[in-house]
This record gives sequence, structure tokens and C-alpha cells, in this order.
Amino acid sequence: MHIPDGFLETKVWLSGWGLAIITLGWSIKKVNQALQEKTVPLMGVMAAFIFAAQMINFPVLGGTSGHLLGAVLAAVLLGPYAAMLVISIVLVVQCLVFQDGGLTALGANILNMAVVGVMGGYGVYYILRNVIKGRRGIILGTAVASWFSVVIAAIFCAGELAISQTSPLKIVLPTMTLVHFFIGIGEAIITTLVISFILKVRSDLIYK
Repeated sequence: MHIPDGFLETKVWLSGWGLAIITLGWSIKKVNQALQEKTVPLMGVMAAFIFAAQMINFPVLGGTSGHLLGAVLAAVLLGPYAAMLVISIVLVVQCLVFQDGGLTALGANILNMAVVGVMGGYGVYYILRNVIKGRRGIILGTAVASWFSVVIAAIFCAGELAISQTSPLKIVLPTMTLVHFFIGIGEAIITTLVISFILKVRSDLIYK
């Protein structure tokens, strides 16, 4: 899902950068307003954990592989605004150090994974957690939201590639959606296991 340089038209990657900068600026403001003593160190730990976890790939379909996105994991522990910042930092490091995704496309990658993935996933989690009370709501919300965060980010990515005429929508959308449907299952399993463990040992870390 990390878009390389040259895959997006100039108007698309510039729009991605613009929307990413505006959204992250808003997130920084929201985090500063609700800053708690544990927030900053927990953000650092979460960024390091997600970065390390993303180094581990699991096979999906036809020789493709996937890795943890971590959008919902970060949002469940930190809240959506801090989570957007954490995922963005991870994406920036991956781009600049490991060339995972292009520099021009970094804004679009941040928009897809750190903004759409986090906010879309957290929205699903928030609804399910409030409809189904208690631990069950947190676990079910985490599982469904984790899967959804990956799929919705992939759909946005497919749309950007189609607008840029890199690939026709009728090809790139079903392909991206199908592959990330299964990657989302892996995402849901990993995230749910981590959140279940945290609920047992440090339930106070769950964002409320």
C-alpha cells in the first residue's frame, strides 16, 4: 500500500500532501489540548512497537505479503489524534530510511494509512464499543475496526492510482480490495491479541 514515486499525478500527490499537513496540524492541536502525563512516552513506545512489527511480513495471496498497519492498535491505546501522529512518524521513517514508499507520495501514504486508516478504524471501534458494553465491546470493536482500517486505506489508495491513470479503477480497486481483505484479517488477529493482553495486565492504558 506504500505508493512509490512516479505512480501519482502531480495534482494527486500535491493534494495528498495538502490534506495530510492540514489533518496532522489539527491532530497536533487536539493532542496538545488533551495532553496527559503518560501520552508522550506511550506515543514513543507505540511508534517503536509498530515500526518493529511492520518489519514482519506474512503471506497473503499469489505470492503477495502483508504486514501490520497498526492504525487501530494505536488509536485504541492513544486515541485517534495521537494515533495519526504515531502512524505518520512511522511512515516518514520508513520512507526516508528504508525507501518504503516515495517521497512525493508520502503525503498520500500518510493520508491513506495515518488519517483514513486511523479515523475510519476508530470510528468503527467507537461505535461497536459503545453499542456492546464492557470487555466484549472493546475486543469485538478492535477486531472489526482493524480489518476495516486496512480495507478502507486500500480503497483510497486504489482511487488515487485510478485518478492518476496508473491503473484503471475496474482493475486496481478489486485487486487492492481483495488482497487487503485478507491482510485485514491478519491485522485483526494481531491487534486483537495485543489489546486482549493489555486488557488483562494494564486495562488503564485503553483510551477512553
